[in-house]
Amino acid sequence: MEDNWKDIKEALTSTCQKVLGLKKRHHKEWISIETLDRIKERKNKKAAINNSRTQAEKVQAQAEYMEANKQVKRSIRADRKKYVEELATTAEKAAREGNMKQLYDTTKKLAGKYSKPERPVKDKEGKPITEIQQQWDRWVEYFEELLNRPAPMNPPDIEASHTDLPIVDSPPTAEEITMAIRQIKSGKAAGPESIPAGALKSDIEVTTKMLYLLFKKIWEEEQVPMEWKEGHPIKIPK
Repeated sequence: MEDNWKDIKEALTSTCQKVLGLKKRHHKEWISIETLDRIKERKNKKAAINNSRTQAEKVQAQAEYMEANKQVKRSIRADRKKYVEELATTAEKAAREGNMKQLYDTTKKLAGKYSKPERPVKDKEGKPITEIQQQWDRWVEYFEELLNRPAPMNPPDIEASHTDLPIVDSPPTAEEITMAIRQIKSGKAAGPESIPAGALKSDIEVTTKMLYLLFKKIWEEEQVPMEWKEGHPIKIPK
């Protein structure tokens, strides 16, 4: 079962890397070609300063570099302004059309990235923990205590249901797996296994066959891959 899961994961992730490759970006998406040319020119002016043979040449090169640097900054400001205006227009259009996904993505770009400074993890005595491994150990300890509390002395008095609910004791069918794959939201980010939703939906028939055999084996052995038991705790401040 473990080998089946590893083979499926390797097949999907390696195919994504081979076909799509890894995204590379060396500059902001909103920087124009003209600005990139000015940045290149500024770099050449900087090199001219280092290659100057006389003091007069160096002074001249420094003056040219300062002017080139001013042009780069002006060009970047203009690009940034144009980019923000285009995003604002896109957000307004998305709001009018009720396209909430595009509205959210555009608003997120407009707002930029901001991360609130994290508070340090503390031990039971309230002392800050600085070592990463010790922080993880503290989180493990915290969740073990939180999720393994003893049963209450006075459990709530809840009446048993008078109707026996139907319980399905058969493994998932191929039709159910196909339906579940189709219902996956497109564009959904990959989880810890690094398999994006698009990879699963690229060929639903093939994906269904692979997952059907895996789920059937899981059902028979009553075990899931070890990787599926791993979790990523996310702190949500209140």
